[in-house]
Amino acid sequence: MNEDRLVDIEIRLARQDDLLDTLNRTVFRQQQKIDELEALCSALARHIREIREAAAEPGQANEKPPHY
Repeated sequence: MNEDRLVDIEIRLARQDDLLDTLNRTVFRQQQKIDELEALCSALARHIREIREAAAEPGQANEKPPHY
């Protein structure tokens, strides 16, 4: 009786350890993706600011392209 109970507890512990490792890997990958997406958003925001600043500069909007 005690032997079976001990084996059952060991099996449950092993499964919980495996589940915990799986969850840790999942959280780690999600954090990597979040970091990647945050960097991408920052780069896009920076690019949009640069485009707005370039569009706001006077004189460039009325200039003809060099091929005219």
